[in-house]
Amino acid sequence: MNKVCFKNINKDNPSSLATYEASGGYKVWRKILKGELSQGKILDELKTSGLRGRGGAGFPTGLKWSFMPRNQEGQKYVVCNSDEGEPGTCKDRDILRFNPHAVIEGMAIAGYVMKASVGYNYIRGEFMEPYYRFEEALNEAYGAGLLGEDINDSKITFNLYTHLGAGAYICGEETALLESIEGKKGQPRFKPPFPANVGLYGKPTTINNTESFASVPDILAKGGQWFADLGVPNSGGCKLFSVTGHVNNPANFEIPMGTPFSDLLEMAGGLREGRKLKAVIPGGSSTPVLPAKAALKMNMDYDSIDKAGSMLGAGSVIIMDDTTCMVKALTRLAHFYYDESCGQCTPCREGTGWIYRVLKRIMDGHGKNEDLDLLLSVQDKIIGNTICALGDAAAMPVESFIRHFRKEFEHYIKNGESMVAKDG
Repeated sequence: MNKVCFKNINKDNPSSLATYEASGGYKVWRKILKGELSQGKILDELKTSGLRGRGGAGFPTGLKWSFMPRNQEGQKYVVCNSDEGEPGTCKDRDILRFNPHAVIEGMAIAGYVMKASVGYNYIRGEFMEPYYRFEEALNEAYGAGLLGEDINDSKITFNLYTHLGAGAYICGEETALLESIEGKKGQPRFKPPFPANVGLYGKPTTINNTESFASVPDILAKGGQWFADLGVPNSGGCKLFSVTGHVNNPANFEIPMGTPFSDLLEMAGGLREGRKLKAVIPGGSSTPVLPAKAALKMNMDYDSIDKAGSMLGAGSVIIMDDTTCMVKALTRLAHFYYDESCGQCTPCREGTGWIYRVLKRIMDGHGKNEDLDLLLSVQDKIIGNTICALGDAAAMPVESFIRHFRKEFEHYIKNGESMVAKDG
């Protein structure tokens, strides 16, 4: 297996500068400082690689970097979104723990390409160990003369700072994240204007996910085509998948895009003894759930998961076996989104509350036959009617849970208890 983001994980002191450099780290950055690698060449290699944003949106990274008006006068920023709050996602935390220098190098390269001299890594507030590891790595990079003003007389300046969030899921949305860095309440901005034109402090800003930045150094060291060939068309490279739930070996796995889901399930140790696969959420809690039959036919890439009826998202694979009550699972997810809604948009603020309260009513044994149609009506009124995607994230699971497991919901309404109550 070709490791891109986790290449240092099995070595002593994997987060150190010495370990990273022993693996070829900072070679690309040093070439840039010597004037041996142009901005245009880097953009071409990223576009060839097929690297798509690893935070969930899946937008081509090379294309995104090219949107920055890099020849515009004035300050520009590069921001890393390490606010990993999606339920089921735990990959970025481990990149920061075990390979923080890859993120630093990737961000420095981005700063050079887009002529941005300042970067921020926004880290989720609960991630204290990753925060300390990244800070240590940052100090090492400065101490080695790899960051700062006019680095090695190259006329390239890049200063990088860590910003610790306060644990708000909404700050994973890129414009809410920018508001938070500015010291404001974390609420999404209207778009347009987009951050590439009006971002942090009103200046051009490019925001990428932790895994996206960490992938850049290896892509440039080995070539965009090398990375593309690791995956499949429209899904280049390797990807980190966080596998959690009812498996024997929950963990992060870095695998080539296009790997069959059944192989990933086997890597995670398979299901608990005697249990059967019931459902899978392939991309984090905000993506539609899939029944076992559909999940077992899919491969782990954008197009295959889309064809199966869900989304790759951030690669957060939640495995549910036959002891799972789907009513209880959806109610728990609904409570999360209800609690995390920033309240700025009425459809999300009120709709997430409606969804949770109706599901809680069913769970309490007071469900009505018309509740399922009410839930579908509420989720339909949320989707597409909010400033950011949190409303969609809260609503999409509702439709898929009810569509695939309607009989369980109907049974709960009729009998006031779960179909799997005795086993679960």
